[in-house]
Amino acid sequence: MGNEIIQRIEFLTNEIKKHNEAYYNQDAPTITDAEYDKLFRELKELEAKYPLFARPDSPTKKVGGVASNKFKEVEHSPRLYSLDNSNGDEELLEWFNRASKDARDMETVCELKIDGLAVALSYKKGLLTVGATRGNGIVGEDITENIKQVRGIPHKLPEPLDIEVRGEVYMEISAFEKLNEENAQLGQKIFANPRNAAAGSLRQLDTSITAKRNLSFFGYTVFFDAQHQPKTHYESIQKLKELGFNTNPNIKVTNGFEQIKEYVHEWENKTYNLDYATDGIVIKLNDIKT
Repeated sequence: MGNEIIQRIEFLTNEIKKHNEAYYNQDAPTITDAEYDKLFRELKELEAKYPLFARPDSPTKKVGGVASNKFKEVEHSPRLYSLDNSNGDEELLEWFNRASKDARDMETVCELKIDGLAVALSYKKGLLTVGATRGNGIVGEDITENIKQVRGIPHKLPEPLDIEVRGEVYMEISAFEKLNEENAQLGQKIFANPRNAAAGSLRQLDTSITAKRNLSFFGYTVFFDAQHQPKTHYESIQKLKELGFNTNPNIKVTNGFEQIKEYVHEWENKTYNLDYATDGIVIKLNDIKT
């Protein structure tokens, strides 16, 4: 039995690492998000049950990929964490019950999870100074000049603030289809999906190529200094809009599990009407200090 567990953990560890490399560093995922999440959950469960068999280099202890040597490295502070996953109402209720035990206020914010490339944007005295990929969550790639080619990201803020904004760079489905049509006519690379196209476009060494790819941005987190930090996540999103960032309009403040479930079920099919790809729902506690 012990050997079987060890072999399964070895298999899952190596398989997930292979898919991480394909997704984060080659911009060419080989399985669906649901298939990946299933492998990841199984590995986490086995490691929790048999901690002595967990490998020190387990992908459950890391976030994302690595910074490539094409770009200068950027250290993230604070780090960019990955999201825990829930599948179905039962797992969602388990999360809600766990969170409500620790939270002072269980008001939540529901928003669509955009299927693009996570980035961190640093502003000093209101000027965009660094744009970086997530990388492994601790170290990313400096893609500042390419970030400046993306719609929805201001180069200068209307206020001289020192802030860090995090969000998702994505390619609209209509832009993705047009790009593939043009590439097919020219005999160039055909992208598998909008996420691959966005990631590949954002990591170009030639910024003129990035500029032609019609990339877009949605901001979803901002870090202010103590003087300017809003009290709630929803207020911080409204502040991002005031500063000139694009934010996703399909965000909703919810109270209680039933309202969360209603939002999730509402968007199960409505996402097909959007001009951008999504891969789930993100639920956050609204109270930033919680």
